[in-house]
Formats: sequence, C-alpha cells, structure tokens
Amino acid sequence: MHNSNPNLEAIRMASDRLAGVAVETPLLRNPILDERVNANILIKPECLQRVGAFKFRGAYNRLALLDDTEKQRGVVAYSSGNHAQGVAYAAKLLGIPATIVMPSNAPQIKLERTRAYGAVVKLYDRETESREEIAQQWVESTGAVLIKPFDDPEIIAGQGTCGLEMITQANAQSLSMQTLLLPCGGGGLAAGVSTAAKALIPEIDIYGVEPVGFDDHGQSLRLGRRQAIQEGCQSICDALLIPQPGELTWEINRRTLAGGITVSDTEVAHAISFAYQHLKLVVEPGGAVALAAVLYNKIDLQGKNVGIILSGGNIDPQLFSECLLQWPNP
Repeated sequence: MHNSNPNLEAIRMASDRLAGVAVETPLLRNPILDERVNANILIKPECLQRVGAFKFRGAYNRLALLDDTEKQRGVVAYSSGNHAQGVAYAAKLLGIPATIVMPSNAPQIKLERTRAYGAVVKLYDRETESREEIAQQWVESTGAVLIKPFDDPEIIAGQGTCGLEMITQANAQSLSMQTLLLPCGGGGLAAGVSTAAKALIPEIDIYGVEPVGFDDHGQSLRLGRRQAIQEGCQSICDALLIPQPGELTWEINRRTLAGGITVSDTEVAHAISFAYQHLKLVVEPGGAVALAAVLYNKIDLQGKNVGIILSGGNIDPQLFSECLLQWPNP
C-alpha cells in the first residue's frame, strides 16, 4: 500500500475517501483584499475544516487505510496541536483507539479538545523527554501504529485533497491559478497540494511561507539540500516551528516549490486581524502566514490569480485579542 511519493491518482483516491467526511471548504474572494493588492486572491479557509485545520484530511486518509488488525491495536501520534486533534477525531469516527503524546505545556484548549475526541493523552516534558522515544516505546509495548505528522505518503495525499479542491473550485469560477502561497511547517501540506497543483497546472508558481527564523524550507530551497534552522528563535506561529523539512516532504517540495517567503510575527498579527475584520474568519498564526505574505507584497502578484490557504483556526483567545488590539484598523 505504501508507495513512496504520492501522485495525483493517490490524491484523487484520498478525495474519494474523504467525500462526505471532510468539509469541502469554500474558495472565497474579498473585494477589499483584491483592491488592496491589485490581484485576484482565492482564499481557501481550512480553518473551517473539521478540528479547525487541514490536518484532519491527512489523518483520516491514513487511518481509513489501516487493516482490521491494525485498527484493533490502535494508533499513536505525537503533536502539540492540530495533528493531535486530527488523528484523535479521525480515530473516533473510525472506531480506532488513539493515544496522543503531547507536551505538558501545550495550550490547554488543544489538550482538552484532543481528550474530548476520545483520545488518551500522554504528557511529556519538552525540555527533558523525547516525544519520538515515548511514541516508539508505546508502539513496541502495544503494537499500535505510529501516525507521523507529515512524513507519510498517505498523510501527504490526504493534505493534497485541499489543492485538488482549490483547483476544481477555481475552474468553476473560470479562474486559473497562476501563483499559490501556503504555510510551510514540516511540509506535508505543501507536498500534497503542490503535487496536485503541478499535475493539473504545470506552469503554476508555488511558494512556501514560513515565520522569520523558521525558514528551513526557504534555506533548503536556496542551498539545494535539507537545512536545519538555528536554535533560539521564537514565533507565535506554533504550528510551523519545525526545525527542518521532513525527508519525504523535502523530496517532493524541492522539485515543486518556486521558493520560500518569510513573514514576521507583527505581519502575522496584522493578517489575523485582517481576516477577522474583513473576511469574518478566525485564523491561527500558522494559518495566517500566506495572507500576511499577500498583504505585505512579499512577491509580485500584480494582476494575477493567486491562491492562498488559511490552514487552521485554533488560536488561544488571549493571543487572538492581542492581535486585534495590535491592529485595530487592519
């Protein structure tokens, strides 16, 4: 079942599995945004997806492919947030026991939601313990299947359904996307979406957007090999703080991405406030980076049809209000 790199066919099959289960999120336009940047911006709000993030797509696709024996043994995943909730909820829908390894200092709302979906949460200390080791011990003692956050062909194929949907929806509006901007952490969303987009629109330019200091994909693309970022940086974009591209995601993204773009926390806060005021959407920091890149004209988009993905909406209420106060007139 597990081929290496997913292709358009694998993404179409994932799309069939997700039909009627995942939300087909809309493709939105906003005249204020279009006028401000002088381009046609096609907005894909995955913050409206189940569990509030695109991660549900990949998690459900991967879990739906388990055989009966594997389903009985259950699954284990490690994540501080959206992947945890995606796996927990997909497992609930499919009747599979799930254990999620989460940092003890993860946002309370993410811990509570993961438990509410019926998963068992195992807490660990980020400073002194390795989540990979804890998960591996659990696999060895219980026979559970490890569900990786991004370096898995079926996870990538599931995330790719977001891109397949976008292109279908854009075509229905008689708009062909010329440029696509998407958030980049481990690179699973980028790998899946770019695989679908490049297969259907070979000339499209796709950019991964990352927080300043966490531009591991951007650096890797410039140097032509996987790079890890320097330690010590911080960002409000908790969903994107992955130190280096995944092995499998890098193999795909090095061929499909036109480049990397970085945005600052201030620019991200602006985008969060803009999404709230003008789009009426709640977007988390990691989910707002592509919108921030558009608002700050990080690349030339004049007159183009540009797709952006708002990848998640799970933001802490206090941080949300801080962003709105920082940018009262976005």
